[in-house]
Formats: sequence, C-alpha cells, structure tokens
Amino acid sequence: MPKMKTCSAAKKRFKKLKSGLFKRSQAFRRHLLTKKSRGRKRDLRGSAYADHAHVGQLRRLMPYS
Repeated sequence: MPKMKTCSAAKKRFKKLKSGLFKRSQAFRRHLLTKKSRGRKRDLRGSAYADHAHVGQLRRLMPYS
C-alpha cells in the first residue's frame, strides 16, 4: 500500500501533542488591530487547542504526525 500524503496546509497550522490534542494559533490577530482593544489582543496571544469535534479530521489530514 502506498504512503499517505500529509496535507501541507494542516502541517503548517497544527502540531500534534503527546496527549493526542492538536495545538493551533489564535485567529483574528493578523490585521485590523487598531479597532481591537488591548485586552482582546492580549487574550489572542499564544496558542489554543483544536476542538474535539475536529480531531478525527485532523488525524486524517496528518497521518504521520
């Protein structure tokens, strides 16, 4: 059976952790930052985890991670 391809878009955006969760970066922090409050921008810093509803889909997109 041939190797499965990893989705390049997914491997750039997600990282699989030992616990099986997928780490992702926060959205809405790229542009139009002047209208967002300081606290909102501060809360968007750092990383978050992908929702459990999407974990199966992410496993199919990244079979070797």
